[in-house]
Amino acid sequence: MATQTPVKGHDPKVTIALRRFAISISVFNIIGYLFLGFEQPWAWPLIALATGYTTEIVLEIIGARSEEREVRFRGGGVKGFLEFLLPAHITSLALNMLTYVNDRVWVMMFGVVVAVGAKWIFRAPLRGRMRHYMNPSNFGITIILLVFPWASIAPPYHFSEHIPTWGGWLIVAIILISGTVLNAMLTQRMWLIFGWLSFFVVQAVVRGLIFDTAIPGALAMGTGIAFVLYTNYMVTDPGTTPSKPAAQFLFGASIAVAYGFFIAVHVAYGLFLATATVCLIRGLFLWGLHFHTKSRLAWEAEQKRTQIATAPVSAIAARKAEAGEDAAAA
Repeated sequence: MATQTPVKGHDPKVTIALRRFAISISVFNIIGYLFLGFEQPWAWPLIALATGYTTEIVLEIIGARSEEREVRFRGGGVKGFLEFLLPAHITSLALNMLTYVNDRVWVMMFGVVVAVGAKWIFRAPLRGRMRHYMNPSNFGITIILLVFPWASIAPPYHFSEHIPTWGGWLIVAIILISGTVLNAMLTQRMWLIFGWLSFFVVQAVVRGLIFDTAIPGALAMGTGIAFVLYTNYMVTDPGTTPSKPAAQFLFGASIAVAYGFFIAVHVAYGLFLATATVCLIRGLFLWGLHFHTKSRLAWEAEQKRTQIATAPVSAIAARKAEAGEDAAAA
């Protein structure tokens, strides 16, 4: 469920990953409605896509005008336009698939608009340009859950409601294998997955020892289809996660720790809140690093200007001192 917007000159691997993410989630939705038991109305994925596409295009036009640049979906033909819509495609289908808002389609549409729009609001300077740092689909789901307390995430059973037990395990295996290959070869976020999974186990054990939680039950969550989808297709979003191995591991571990905290204090849907919280902390860190670097560079520039300004004065004083010594000697 990665949602980074491809731009000219971007890493081709990310574009390929987005394309495969989009194909995977599209196929999964088709199979889900036909065979698995998805409970949202059949028309809702199409409504979600129309909402996401429209929001992405409108905000891109507004952003291009405000930044005085060319819109990113021009000049690349049909292929370039479709690649531009890949993030909105993934975000829209993911949000509709993972939320349940009864028959109130406008709530789902609201979530899609929030998710796509978050990329234009939650931005921070990174490697010389502004990048969004809030995981879009996760943020849209989180806002729905916070603003509409009666809403919920999609019931986990709807991923395998109409198939036998072995079919559920087969789905888990397919998602696990395909997601692992995708993240290992294209997104290169395996260190993030290691950090998330290892500390997921740690938080389950800690909760079991301190809060008398059943450790096997806490760990059993990791066997569900929704958990495997999250691990391989949401938390690994290349647009809102670090790229260096150590930072990836810390990011994933932080989400697990935050999740453990929310569950320990009995906050529902802790997984989505934990992801949004860690993304927000990372964004604030990037802004803090930006201002620190800017202040340091300004201080160094001021020091250089001071040295240049005082250098002639020091040279004149030195020459006067030498002239005085010569006169005294004479």
